[in-house]
Amino acid sequence: MTEPQLNEARPLTLETPAEHPFAEFVRILGKGKRGARGLTREEARAAMTLLLEGKVEDTQLGAFLMLLRHKEESAEELAGFTEALRAHLHAPQITVDLDWPSYAGKKRHLPWYLLAAKCLAGNGLRILMHGGGAHTAGRLYTEQLLDLLGIPLCRNWTVVEQALDSRRLAFFPLQDWAPQLQRMIDLRNTLGLRSPIHSLARVLNPLGARCGLQSIFHPGYQAVHREASRLLGDHTVVIKGDGGEIEVNPDVISHLYGTSAGEAWDEEWPALSAQRHVKPASLQPEHLLAVWRGEAQDSYGELAVVATMALALRGLGQDREQAFSRARDYWTNRRSIE
Repeated sequence: MTEPQLNEARPLTLETPAEHPFAEFVRILGKGKRGARGLTREEARAAMTLLLEGKVEDTQLGAFLMLLRHKEESAEELAGFTEALRAHLHAPQITVDLDWPSYAGKKRHLPWYLLAAKCLAGNGLRILMHGGGAHTAGRLYTEQLLDLLGIPLCRNWTVVEQALDSRRLAFFPLQDWAPQLQRMIDLRNTLGLRSPIHSLARVLNPLGARCGLQSIFHPGYQAVHREASRLLGDHTVVIKGDGGEIEVNPDVISHLYGTSAGEAWDEEWPALSAQRHVKPASLQPEHLLAVWRGEAQDSYGELAVVATMALALRGLGQDREQAFSRARDYWTNRRSIE
């Protein structure tokens, strides 16, 4: 057999190859300073549908995500992406009071929001939590504390429904119900930047909960997320939560960005502490359990838990005063729900 020559010429391409269907969406975002623009809601829905169906090349996926990241995603794009995911998902009809996305992890303070969710569930609220795994070093994630705090880990919709019926709290990893989106989140360490999927996951509300809670840390994104939820017709409250998680920071003023029945509303809550608390030297998850059991006290943590429960109750229709009063009662009587 004759060995091919290293410099042997390849055949010439004489016919123009067909353009990939997804190329249109990369071109829209990347066509130079004057030619580029954002996607319409319909275009975003079509692009996400192709992504969810696995009809996109890896090179296109990386380019698409980073072009969106550079431009910053719009409310119309987030709404279109969400519509595509909801249509693709075919989620069962399961009654949920609160949709609670948990994708950021905590690095300055313990995840006190987990005690808030646990306490609310103990008082009858049905809460679906979902997250995207430990994707950034140096942070403490919900998934790492489920066993410690007795929060059910669910790997399919049937188990989710069972957990909500029996415990009123369920954590469902994104990888089990939207693996395509999980793969995009996992590209963070390959691409070097978070992608818009980190933002999108907070809007999804896959079971159509009575209220969707969202935490967006980066300034300016809160109003965008509120508008995306308004376009979708969802009832939502968005805050700049501590570390990017749904947790009210009691040391600072909290701005609530709400939407209900197609109308946007805003509310400002004052700081609960006269001075900032000192950040703990290290994060010890067992301290959460000790505080829950009344074996230890934590001024920052307990204020954060009560305020976060009040946020959820505000989202479910109570006014601020009612929400805080009930949240304090829930916290005071937490041991009775075990």
